[in-house]
Amino acid sequence: MIKKYSRAGKIWMAMQFVACVATAQILPNTTIPMERPRLHFTPSINWMNDPNGMVYYQGQYHLFYQHYPDKPVWGPMHWGHATSTDLMHWQHQPIALYPDSLGYIFSGSAVVDVYNTAGFAKKGETALVAIFTHHLPDAPKDKIDFQYQSLAYSVDNGVTWTKYAGNPVLKNPGIIDFRDPKVIWYEPEQKWVMALATKDCITFYASTDLKNWATLSEFGKTAGAHGGVWECPDIFALEYNGRQVWVLLVSINPGAPNGGSATQYFLGDFDGKSFTAFDTVTRWMDYGPDNYAGVTWSNTGNRKILAGWMSNWNYANILPATNWRNALTIPRELSLQNAQGQLLLASAPVKELEAQYLKATTLKSITTATTLPAAAKQALLPCRIDMDLTTAAGFEIQLTNDAGEILSVGFDDSHQQFYIDRSKAGVHDFYKGFAVKSTVPRFKKGKLNFTLLLDINSAELFADDGCSVMTAVYFPVKKFTTINLLPAAGAAIQQVSITALKPAPVAVK
Repeated sequence: MIKKYSRAGKIWMAMQFVACVATAQILPNTTIPMERPRLHFTPSINWMNDPNGMVYYQGQYHLFYQHYPDKPVWGPMHWGHATSTDLMHWQHQPIALYPDSLGYIFSGSAVVDVYNTAGFAKKGETALVAIFTHHLPDAPKDKIDFQYQSLAYSVDNGVTWTKYAGNPVLKNPGIIDFRDPKVIWYEPEQKWVMALATKDCITFYASTDLKNWATLSEFGKTAGAHGGVWECPDIFALEYNGRQVWVLLVSINPGAPNGGSATQYFLGDFDGKSFTAFDTVTRWMDYGPDNYAGVTWSNTGNRKILAGWMSNWNYANILPATNWRNALTIPRELSLQNAQGQLLLASAPVKELEAQYLKATTLKSITTATTLPAAAKQALLPCRIDMDLTTAAGFEIQLTNDAGEILSVGFDDSHQQFYIDRSKAGVHDFYKGFAVKSTVPRFKKGKLNFTLLLDINSAELFADDGCSVMTAVYFPVKKFTTINLLPAAGAAIQQVSITALKPAPVAVK
């Protein structure tokens, strides 16, 4: 099996996938299976990683994702498929794309070809077109150009997909990492633009028909973090104070601020040919250990909605599991925020989450350790905790159970950082570096707002209008049954609201 996944010579695959596949079984001391979350998307069975090909069309959000339907570990990649009308309730659909003679089906994107530029639609039809990476796993040992870009299309609203007979449409120029195409329509020049991960930078291409591509420019060789391979790019525009600002997302593995894999971003201008960053500083979309390869849905107008893979390549293959493994973050709406004079990419749970709200419990003027009253216990999991502090001061939220396990989330005033501490939150013997405290800097001053979204085994933190964000998973032996609020000595929590959330289980079609 190791030879099967490493003979192509891909350094990143060899380091990240092969080692994990070789040790993919749960270690002997691990006694708890992964319980399915109540709000987050999970595969119907076996393995899932990157979300990809996400597109909105005729009232439906299409979610495609990297999927191995035969085992709960990484393997020959397919495109799994699910649909939703509200981003909360998902329905599994048949697998959209299977591996073929050209290779596995790696990540990519999907667009609505409104003008039928590719010619796949007949009169009265509109084609959805998927652009993805073919990865040839059995390439000769001395061959490095085993990744290339291909097309598939659907003319029945994404129900069935046909691979283009002329694949691949973009051949490899002779590099190992050549993958994960994100394609957008660039209206000013009536053309398609592709952002492609090429080693440790992003290369832009253009096409008028999705089939023939010309190189435009490169970005990133001297910008941002380079601790690992660049992959899963995304490019889109957001408005800030009447100005159009372009955002370039780049996932990187390894090299994350809290270890393993994470997503960095750049802000700048794009003129249809080149992306020019305002600066080359490294900025992270989510500082937590468990948000990777996030990309946005296409065809959503001015809204930019993102979902990420809620895991980390350090341990993704060996997380506690039964017959399925890994989940996605809650869908998040992206915006730009001014934080102390610097423009930052911010994120928050999508407004559609509000439809899941149940009764809220509000507490005020908390100056000492406080356990949620019995009336609020119904809000335990899943739930949303919102907090406002007139002035920033230290505090901690603790989830506990009768097994003595503790998940701690809070704000450290002395270091001006938020944290998620899962070191005592449950099973962690499957990976030495799992039981850690992760942190994210505070990017604003003055009044502090804080939102914590909790599911069965995940915490998503959004603070200071979504400028400071973290995501982490954990695996308690027993469900958490108590929430304690702990303001720092001399500090006060002006108000905290705990809102119970209705589960939104994924339906199987």
